[in-house]
Amino acid sequence: MKAIFIVYNQAHTEKVEYMFEQLEIRGFTRWTDLTGRGTETGDPHMNTHTWPEQNTARLAIIDDDKVQLVLDAAKRMDEVNKSVGIRAFVWNVENMY
Repeated sequence: MKAIFIVYNQAHTEKVEYMFEQLEIRGFTRWTDLTGRGTETGDPHMNTHTWPEQNTARLAIIDDDKVQLVLDAAKRMDEVNKSVGIRAFVWNVENMY
């Protein structure tokens, strides 16, 4: 099992929801109204008058065989419009109940 954490511009919300549906990723936790800035080329998403955009994040525990599918889908979304922004991070899950 892996933990996958996806942070994305709220404009990607419907696409991320669709990806989860297609990959049958049922369980997740979502955080909304997040602020931040990408490390390389991303504009700030600060939910302010100057930088009005904001982010959303999801955390899901998924089977190992779905990890690359999620990463590939996130990369495709990012390639369509790099200024909108999406990143995915993966951790090993050692134990859970």
